Amino acid sequence: MPQRNPIGIFDSGYGGLTVMKEIVHQLPQYDYLYLGDSARSPYGNRSFDTVYQYTLQCVKWFFDQGCSLVILACNTASAKALRTIQQNDLPKLAPDNRVLGVIRPTAEIIGQFSETGKVGVLATNGTVASESYPMEIGKFFPELTVIQEACPMWVPLVENNEQQSKGAEYFVKKNLENIFEKGEDIDVILLACTHYPLLKETIEEYLPVGVKLLSQGEIVAESLADYLQRHPEIEGRCSKEGRHSFYTTDSTTDFDQHATVFFGQEVQSKHVDLDAAVK
Repeated sequence: MPQRNPIGIFDSGYGGLTVMKEIVHQLPQYDYLYLGDSARSPYGNRSFDTVYQYTLQCVKWFFDQGCSLVILACNTASAKALRTIQQNDLPKLAPDNRVLGVIRPTAEIIGQFSETGKVGVLATNGTVASESYPMEIGKFFPELTVIQEACPMWVPLVENNEQQSKGAEYFVKKNLENIFEKGEDIDVILLACTHYPLLKETIEEYLPVGVKLLSQGEIVAESLADYLQRHPEIEGRCSKEGRHSFYTTDSTTDFDQHATVFFGQEVQSKHVDLDAAVK
């Protein structure tokens, strides 16, 4: 049996499955290993150091499973942990492996969609506080004004299957009003959290006419396809049997129920104890 080297996809919970769904759609030939750290979710309100420590532990677990490429399909982990892991930990842990995030691929193209030069970013408290999106977008489109709005109620609404409720309508309407008060000529809104696409219908209902709504799944999938083409030394190490494996740090029953909604097809996960698995 040849050794399996799946592409690792990580999130603090279920949200990263909206990204994995698009990656699998675009690159179905690869093996994928998904880990949702549901026992410690959400990451959005945790400190930078806590998110870093949790994310690093999960990255080490992926490496132990044979993953040479790991995608942090979590905006909070990408904002608070990715750079430190890439610069400080990766050279010591596994210098030939790679860890990528979801912020840079979005930052590289978002300016192409704006005519007014003002873009809005809807995200968790942690992602907004990190200032990662304004900083990264500024590297590629220094002329853009980036206006952020933290939406702390959106993730719990989605995780409690309340995305069609009156409560969801109230908070979506409230947060959209807030961001357009800060910048009335915003013409692009980025959903900078992987849970938010499940609120897309409600968001579109309250979005001003002509404003473009961007989700990250397709953007990250296209970026990954380009990355693998440009880095044959990484691509060649990824096994290609079209297999998908799912792990959670919490209840598999609860995870599978939610994950099936996010991924769009049935998910059967296994439980992993990271403290026992990662030495």
